[in-house]
Amino acid sequence: MTVTSLEEALLKFAHEVGRAKTLARTGWKEKVGIESPESIAEHMYRTALVSMVLSDLEGLDTEKVLRMALLDDLAETLAGDLTPSQKRSLGPGGARSSEERALRQLLSTLPKKISSKYTETWKEAQSLRSREARLVKSSDKLEMAIQAQEYALQGYDPERLEEFIKSAGAKLTAPRAKRIYEIMKRQPKVIS
Repeated sequence: MTVTSLEEALLKFAHEVGRAKTLARTGWKEKVGIESPESIAEHMYRTALVSMVLSDLEGLDTEKVLRMALLDDLAETLAGDLTPSQKRSLGPGGARSSEERALRQLLSTLPKKISSKYTETWKEAQSLRSREARLVKSSDKLEMAIQAQEYALQGYDPERLEEFIKSAGAKLTAPRAKRIYEIMKRQPKVIS
């Protein structure tokens, strides 16, 4: 598709990022055997909502937090949702380089000023150098733990899912996310 106008560029971008709605999160299928796991977009959606609420509660820059949450996994639409072992096989920095190339490709049809801003926001989120970035990473991991608990409640192997829950808990740095995680761990079922 040859892009001739900004509107066509935005349409192309919308189509490309729309792939996140159909790409399954890899770890659930490979490690647990879930045939139809959540999509990357479903994971990004709950992560963004949790991030937004936690940011507002903490008085952080919620616009920045939302931008980070929406960009954090976006590159996976092209680079794929790699498991930790797949990332390790790419060597130090290999996965991040691959994701950055994919993100730049996705953003390439947008105006330079916007794509540069989004790329810098993504880099900040990956570096965890700000409170906002650490909150988004904690929200991302908390979402994974919540999803694992929900899969266990649907009858999937709780022992295999416990690996995801423990891994997520070990990576939480935002205090409120840690407290939510502890409450989640004590719940015998999902709170309704």
